[in-house]
Amino acid sequence: MRPLLLSLSLLAIGLSACRPAPEATTGQTGQVPQAASVQQATRPVATDADDNLNAVLWVQRSQEYRANALSLFRAAADHLDAAIAEKNWDALVPDERDNPQAWAELPPAVIMDIDETVLDNSPYQARLVRDGLEYDEATWAAWVAEKKAEPVPGVVDFARAASQKGVTILYLSNRAQHLNEATLANLRAVGLPVKDDSVFLGLGTHVEGCEQHGSEKLCRRRLAGRDYRVIMQFGDQLGDFVQVMVNTEEARDGLLEEYGDWFGERWWMLANPTYGGWEPALFNNAWDQPREQRRAAKREALRLAR
Repeated sequence: MRPLLLSLSLLAIGLSACRPAPEATTGQTGQVPQAASVQQATRPVATDADDNLNAVLWVQRSQEYRANALSLFRAAADHLDAAIAEKNWDALVPDERDNPQAWAELPPAVIMDIDETVLDNSPYQARLVRDGLEYDEATWAAWVAEKKAEPVPGVVDFARAASQKGVTILYLSNRAQHLNEATLANLRAVGLPVKDDSVFLGLGTHVEGCEQHGSEKLCRRRLAGRDYRVIMQFGDQLGDFVQVMVNTEEARDGLLEEYGDWFGERWWMLANPTYGGWEPALFNNAWDQPREQRRAAKREALRLAR
């Protein structure tokens, strides 16, 4: 997913989710870019409280995060044989299939978001927390160029198991296409199967006959479905699995209710508390508001009783 929107208060690019929610043009799933500057890059260590401190520490330091990811990928691996054998098993919603009559005979593939699904970018998030900054395209591109992201626990074993069974791994990401070389190098370096450069479906991928809107992934899922029978999808945002037409709590609840049975079988959601489309849904997707105003809206959204 990653590439929909920012961290618990690190901004997200509306990447993983789809229009009409405000979305950026590149970066992590869901992070909204801010203007970069040399002053920002050299800003002294922050001392103010940061909304994302606990979330980033949970990803980096908790045994529970690792156990959660391992559990998910091991459970998904247990479904591989059934998904491959059952020709009517499809992880694309019917409206996103361009070939509704012929897809069952296509070779199998798994669609995987990259950021916080396959690669752990928490060091980048940690730097933002340390320096009191928010996501921007320049610092994000610099992090990607380092090619130092580690794999999410359990993903390498799952991806290799799927590849050995003849399943192609497609990396459908809201990392921009110009980051493909560094991204593929990082994936290969951590041991993930990369069939060839075509398996990276980054933001900006041209899909004939489908108009791209912002960072939504609809067109690229359709592209994958033209050549493959998609047996599973993995992501950390709702928009990694299905188009989010309107990024509101009500619309997102509706999608979960409609497709809830797909999770744990065809769709596999990774826990990501650091950013996502859920956050801007709490302040009307108004990323242009000052940080304190967004924070106030989130505090107002807290449930003190059921």
